[in-house]
Amino acid sequence: RVNSLRLWQATIPGNDFDYNSFSYGTFSEMDKKKREIESISKLLYPDDTTESGKILRLKQEYFLVSAGLQSIISYNTKKGVHPSEYPNSFSVQINDSHPALCIAEFMRILIDEKNLNWEEAWDITTKVMAYTNHTILYESFEKWEIEKVHKLIPRIYMIIEEINRRFCNEVYKKTNDWDRVLEVAIIKDKVINMAHLAIVGSHSVNGVSKLHTESLKNTILKNFYNLCPEKFNNKTNGVSQRRWLLRSNKSLTELIDSKIGEDWKKNPLLLENLENFSNDIEFRKRIREIKLENKQNLANFISNETGIQVDVNSIFDTHIKRLHGYKRQFLNILYIIYLYEEIFENEDFDMHPRTFIFAAKTSPGYYFGKRIIKLINAIGKVINEDPRVNKFIKVVFIPNYCVTKAQQIIPGSDLNEQISASGTETGGTSNMKFMMNGALNIGSFDGTNLEIEEAVGKENIFLFGSKYKELKKLKESNSYRPMEILAENKKLNRVVEMLRDGSFGEDFSSVYSHLVDEDKFFVLKDFDAYLEAQQKVEEAYKDKEKWDSMVIKNIAKSGYFSSDITVKNYAKEIWNIK
Repeated sequence: RVNSLRLWQATIPGNDFDYNSFSYGTFSEMDKKKREIESISKLLYPDDTTESGKILRLKQEYFLVSAGLQSIISYNTKKGVHPSEYPNSFSVQINDSHPALCIAEFMRILIDEKNLNWEEAWDITTKVMAYTNHTILYESFEKWEIEKVHKLIPRIYMIIEEINRRFCNEVYKKTNDWDRVLEVAIIKDKVINMAHLAIVGSHSVNGVSKLHTESLKNTILKNFYNLCPEKFNNKTNGVSQRRWLLRSNKSLTELIDSKIGEDWKKNPLLLENLENFSNDIEFRKRIREIKLENKQNLANFISNETGIQVDVNSIFDTHIKRLHGYKRQFLNILYIIYLYEEIFENEDFDMHPRTFIFAAKTSPGYYFGKRIIKLINAIGKVINEDPRVNKFIKVVFIPNYCVTKAQQIIPGSDLNEQISASGTETGGTSNMKFMMNGALNIGSFDGTNLEIEEAVGKENIFLFGSKYKELKKLKESNSYRPMEILAENKKLNRVVEMLRDGSFGEDFSSVYSHLVDEDKFFVLKDFDAYLEAQQKVEEAYKDKEKWDSMVIKNIAKSGYFSSDITVKNYAKEIWNIK
């Protein structure tokens, strides 16, 4: 059957208007309760820096997993599937630690509603559940205070507590070491670690890129890997060619169809046949024409969204993704400030014009992310209004970033910024969407950048900077000193000082301090390497023949990163679909 997308809404069952409550003068209380319940599904991801926001988020997570599991079980009950056959009928993939409550909720349903004993229920649960990890930072693991869980969903807390007790006893029998038990415990220091719950209750644990999976085994999940290595596997993320080519870039889709037929839409690996036309003059010309058409469409979109006019003959250098320190939008910003300074200091300065395009959202309570968005807009205002500078560079921030806007932005881009600190990006799929649309990637040695390099060759991607093992050593030895880099690099120091001297209309001292006091994501360390990589981008873009060859190679190899292949691997190796 066709898969179903289920959307859940929290409501009070029955008539919206309660006549009895109205008659007895308690309608206001009922109305308050109604609004409280409806708030669960009204807005996703509330600001969880407040107590009420945390409680609402916990309600949302339990609401999602409970509604989803009840729907699955109801469907299977109607088909006459006995609980013992659930592992042969369906699988549940826990996507990051936020839905990890489904393990305890599934146990509740099996024990309390299906009348199974603990051992039977646990055997079924661990066969049905599988967990995909999406982080490399231990602090990103979701954790809940036991007090909140116990108060809001007491039966679920009881089950988690029993899972933890049994698991800890099992680990102690294996290791005879309570320190090792505490390292993998689900409950520790009055806090529930949801990632640990997901691992313990699942038969499979996967990362979303080769580097990410190896990092998990050797760092934050090392203790679990040592206990149960058979659970761990990799499933590299992918993107849909149907959305990111067929829906987003119709002109390029038509060109591909005219050269290799339409079978690639179902078998994306056939895109590789485009390499047969890499020396075809007409094909290369049409690739350039389509890119220019898409850049014009993007320029019109930017004008409508922001009022900023951009040059379609400039390099469209794009950085669109969630705004977070590890994504290093900050590194890109420092490069822009560096260029701004160079234009003023060097009378003979020359470069191919470049338009820097940002689009991002950040968490409501993430102060640093909000300041970076403010900084991008402040820099853009200064640069875009200065005729000495804006003939070389312009800066655009597109608000309210979403998938629909990405479909406008990506086809018209020349370059994608995939520059997270090595070892912090789990997978990353933006780079795949861009390469599919004939944009090249500048990136760190991180996430899926390494697998793209493996596919296209290192001459067809601009990788730079520190590698994972080097940064890991710096973290472990606590020997990284940002101020030493600034002391040795006068130009970079001047760029950084501009963050707090009012050059961009206001004082960004908090952002400055974030960089010089800690630089958790090694922005300063990788700056010179990034500068060098950007120079290579400049040189390659000026060489049209070289750039065209790189573009065609990337489009041809993008089929390897189709979500079709990813889903097939999940189905075969985790869900056991025959």
